[in-house]
Amino acid sequence: MNAGGAGAPIVTFEHVDKSFGSNKVLDDVSLTVTPGECLVIVGPSGSGKSTLLRCINRLERIDAGRILVDGISVGDPDVPLTRLRSEVGMVFQSFNLFPHRTVLENVTLGPMRVRGLSRADAESQAMALLERVGLPEKAKEHPARLSGGQQQRVAIARALAMRPKVMLFDEPTSALDPELVGEVLAVMRGLAHDGMTMLVVTHEMAFAEDVADVAIVMDRGAIVEQGRPRDVLTAPQTPRARAFLARLLDRTARHPATDAVGTGRAG
Repeated sequence: MNAGGAGAPIVTFEHVDKSFGSNKVLDDVSLTVTPGECLVIVGPSGSGKSTLLRCINRLERIDAGRILVDGISVGDPDVPLTRLRSEVGMVFQSFNLFPHRTVLENVTLGPMRVRGLSRADAESQAMALLERVGLPEKAKEHPARLSGGQQQRVAIARALAMRPKVMLFDEPTSALDPELVGEVLAVMRGLAHDGMTMLVVTHEMAFAEDVADVAIVMDRGAIVEQGRPRDVLTAPQTPRARAFLARLLDRTARHPATDAVGTGRAG
């Protein structure tokens, strides 16, 4: 667990609503995240977890309310999308690397095009980040030659190369074979330890208890439980949170090789 939780919020949700047609996936969500804080978001498939993250960098537009990132209103049409997304890094379930580019090219492309770094500076930064995620020797490889865990670590390095103020992780280990999960979580633990502000959708309960400062449980678009991870995940107070966590623990007991459930769009 890091030393987050102090200072003015860097991410703020104020009474946010979002629907896909008649399906309301965010229902009056209010939430704050302070610099250096690690927030873990859990809940059943379709509860709104992934949509919450996607609204932060305007991959989805909200219907009502307001989202602020470091004082910037996400919905402000005068704020360039490139500016917003350079402040908010995102790592998805799938790795989304450019298959025709090398690892080094994947990590340098954004800083050169958006941040205006020279090739030399971008490559120097990229190599430092690949060292950080344990993959400097893979710089000249193409993604197809990497394992899933290695590709996801490259995706993290690529997001970090934009020097974001906030990192979003949308079930980053759910597409990985169980034996590869640990190497990705180790990188995320390091980021949390170094004080990176992180919002993480995950069902990795050990990670949540050990690393997060705050945990929330979502159900049917609403936050139904919020607090210290150990309290929320081991002694939930609300019936909806208790029901979800009981199902999750039952599934984990029956399938100990994996700690994930559900990956639907509205998750």
